[in-house]
Amino acid sequence: MLKEIINIKNISVKIASFIDMTTKSKNTDSNKPQDPKRRDFVVVTAGSVVAVGAAATAVPFVTSMNPAADVKALASVEVNISGMQPGDEKKVMWRGKPVFIKYRTPEEIKEATEVNWEKLPDPEPDSARVKEGKEQWLVTIGICTHLGCVPIGENAGEHNGWFCPCHGSHYDNSGRIRKGPAPKNLAIPQYSFVDDNTIKIG
Repeated sequence: MLKEIINIKNISVKIASFIDMTTKSKNTDSNKPQDPKRRDFVVVTAGSVVAVGAAATAVPFVTSMNPAADVKALASVEVNISGMQPGDEKKVMWRGKPVFIKYRTPEEIKEATEVNWEKLPDPEPDSARVKEGKEQWLVTIGICTHLGCVPIGENAGEHNGWFCPCHGSHYDNSGRIRKGPAPKNLAIPQYSFVDDNTIKIG
């Protein structure tokens, strides 16, 4: 029995010694200075992995934000103006908004250009609202700048342009506000002449 107790004690001492040596070895390793090159390599590698993962996630997300083909088609509209005569007016829809296209007579152009535009509520010369060489054509968004109603055309109002029946705003044949609560002229959309018979809006 005595021998067994002694053997158990010896084993306990050996185990304790082994644990103590292992602990010292770990403490000694932890006190050693780390290799800066190894640390930089780890940081760069981790950063690269994160960057690649972010890019892989971002690409499909950005792609999903691009407009669909049918939406792009609605971004512009081509209007045939070949059948219009001086004095005529046409209304088309573009991006859910009414657009007025007016074929102005020489008399209307003269009236619009002779106005003292600097004294208008929203000063703007007629030349800034039409295309050079195509002054007979006025293209404007048909939404009153007061509260968004659609004005009446066909030389309506006190200035032979458009009249908004909602609150009484009067626009001239250049689409400029002349009387009433509207603060701004009728907006001019982006447009161009594809040829003499076609206007592209948008």
